[in-house]
Amino acid sequence: MILANTLSISGLLTPERICVGLDAGTKQDAINEVVDLLSSSPEVRDVEQLRADVFTREQVMSTGVGKGLALPHAQSAAVSNTLVAFAVTKNLVDYNALDGEPVRLILLLVGPENERAIHVRLLGRISRLMNDPSFRALLIDADDEDAIVDIITKAEEVHG
Repeated sequence: MILANTLSISGLLTPERICVGLDAGTKQDAINEVVDLLSSSPEVRDVEQLRADVFTREQVMSTGVGKGLALPHAQSAAVSNTLVAFAVTKNLVDYNALDGEPVRLILLLVGPENERAIHVRLLGRISRLMNDPSFRALLIDADDEDAIVDIITKAEEVHG
């Protein structure tokens, strides 16, 4: 079943799935902590399998896409629905990004294997939003998790 909110990032984000000031020293720590943001979600059947699937995808090619952003993602049988988690790191994290720059923004997207179209559409939406330097700056400067939801909601309303 495809719900309308699965086609928007803000519709998938809740403050419980966001961390402002994530204190991770390494790429591995950062990914682990962002996956942990989803661990209490009822849609997660097996958090350790989900974690393994995210790391398996990361081995294919770094999801550090550039401009201070990482988009770790995976399709996994460990989840029953598409989920998003988001973090703003406390410090720069060396993520082996494609542009060689460290990251501060990490958006994790996971979904069931049968929702590839939703997965691809959301990755495209995230990429378009994150192309705006002022949007990235607002996220980095956000005071708390509720502010992140508000910033993303407003950006999606403006940019579709």
